[in-house]
Amino acid sequence: RDLDEAAARELRQRRELQRRERIFNTRIRTIGVDKDALDAQVKEKKIKEAIEKARHEQFAHEMKKNDKLICLLDERQKNEIKEINRAFIEFHKNFQKPETRREFDLNDPQALKKDLPARVSDDDPRCSESGMQKFEGEDINSEKRKKFQQEQLREWSLQQQKDVKNALADQKFEDDLYDKFRIELDRKIMEEQRKEEESRRIICTATKNFNKIQAAELDYKNELEKAQKIKDDMDEITSLLRGDLLNENPEQAIGRSGKHPVLVDRWKGMTQEQLMAIREAQKEQVQEKLRVREQERRTDAEWDRQRLQAARTLLLFERQQQRENRVHRQDLDDVNAVLSEEQKAK
Repeated sequence: RDLDEAAARELRQRRELQRRERIFNTRIRTIGVDKDALDAQVKEKKIKEAIEKARHEQFAHEMKKNDKLICLLDERQKNEIKEINRAFIEFHKNFQKPETRREFDLNDPQALKKDLPARVSDDDPRCSESGMQKFEGEDINSEKRKKFQQEQLREWSLQQQKDVKNALADQKFEDDLYDKFRIELDRKIMEEQRKEEESRRIICTATKNFNKIQAAELDYKNELEKAQKIKDDMDEITSLLRGDLLNENPEQAIGRSGKHPVLVDRWKGMTQEQLMAIREAQKEQVQEKLRVREQERRTDAEWDRQRLQAARTLLLFERQQQRENRVHRQDLDDVNAVLSEEQKAK
């Protein structure tokens, strides 16, 4: 509350000082507003608005450029995903056919058509023991079966090697495409940066030229004002030197009308009667001034007594407030100490 009151009091004092400056400023009171300063402020504001507008346009251009670049990257990513999915589909279609799997015989739709007849050879597993079609050690197809298995393993190995080579080739092709895309993207970014620097340089040059023109115009205006001021001063000095005021012409104080017989701005002296009347009036004014001073002295003494009483009351109040604040701060420190101990214990 004390800080708020001090801030409000300081604000009121600052406003009062500003008001006094406006009231007692002879230039503003007699001439009025400084139009040249206002025009300069308007020009400066327009320049700032133009610079701010150029900055906003530059930001908008950068945002559009970034949006286009993001769209291009997004489209490129979508195309890459489509190409990868298409490559996967083609790979499954060409190199991972269902009939090349080892468990294809379990799900073969043509299994019944490919099934063997009731008896193919003596080692047919479907032949029962009671049929006496197979005996131990009489397997005539073992060599053929082993050769067939070896050939099948060799074909599988070659097929796997071929798949690995194709996958490596596809990966290399994709890496090359990605490198080309990155190079092209870097080139475009460098081109955009170069254009941006060029536009910024053009804006700076235009601003510099505009400032030079404004400075030249201001210098020319100041020179004209200075020459006009010198001319006006010389005319005024000449008029004063040739006028009746400095030549002390007594006839210039005689008025032409009965209402104003004496012109006070041209008057050069008074008579003895007028001087005596003025001295008598001055004596009366001195007596009146002494009386007023005595009254003011009594009034000031009363005000000083009241101010001392108020200051003493305020001092006692402040001391009471300080004691209360110390007690409150001590209680708060004790509470904080207890809370700190509890926190440490936890």
